[in-house]
Amino acid sequence: MDQYEAVMKLLMEMVKSEPEKHGAGQDDGAIPVGVSNRHVHLSQSDLDALFGAGYELTRMKDLSQPGQYACKETVTVCGPKGAIEKVRILGPVRGKTQVEILAGDCFKLGVKAPARLSGDLDGTPGVTLVGPKGSVQTKGGLMAAQRHIHMLPEDAARFGVHDGQNVSLEVDGLRGGILKNTIVRVTPNSGLECHIDTEEANAMGLDGSSRVKIIR
Repeated sequence: MDQYEAVMKLLMEMVKSEPEKHGAGQDDGAIPVGVSNRHVHLSQSDLDALFGAGYELTRMKDLSQPGQYACKETVTVCGPKGAIEKVRILGPVRGKTQVEILAGDCFKLGVKAPARLSGDLDGTPGVTLVGPKGSVQTKGGLMAAQRHIHMLPEDAARFGVHDGQNVSLEVDGLRGGILKNTIVRVTPNSGLECHIDTEEANAMGLDGSSRVKIIR
């Protein structure tokens, strides 16, 4: 009986210590990773042209960043040399259309997409989008997303960084290494997460359960 009680006591201590381990993991400087595939953000006017006047996007799945969501709707992205079908639309609608593709997509489409942060559209090339009700030739907005970290002001204070800062990330694992030129994005309505695209994630052996660390 004494041995049984000793084992039970040990098990209870392990259970009690588990939350403490999780808490320490959240405060050890590790940042969750969000892996992003190619996608499109549409303006209302382009949404109307592609899907019909007054069309409203269908929310399919909420994303990690507050207010952002994946939609049921997709479009075809067309370039001079080829097209990519079923590219997911993300909501809500924006002031300007933005098309985020992977570096490898440039070869298939026959375009050059610069690495940019979301919203930095000046000097970006246009592309043709095709929907069920029509097509749109955008004047710009095509990019390969620059990797970045979303965080709240209190996160920035904790990590000792500021909005717009360029930092490097340490990636553990068999295919790990250092990711330079990662931009910090600080807003009062963010979820702490490092955003990289699927090509970068595959190269470094990362997925949605991975975590990285800022090393400056």
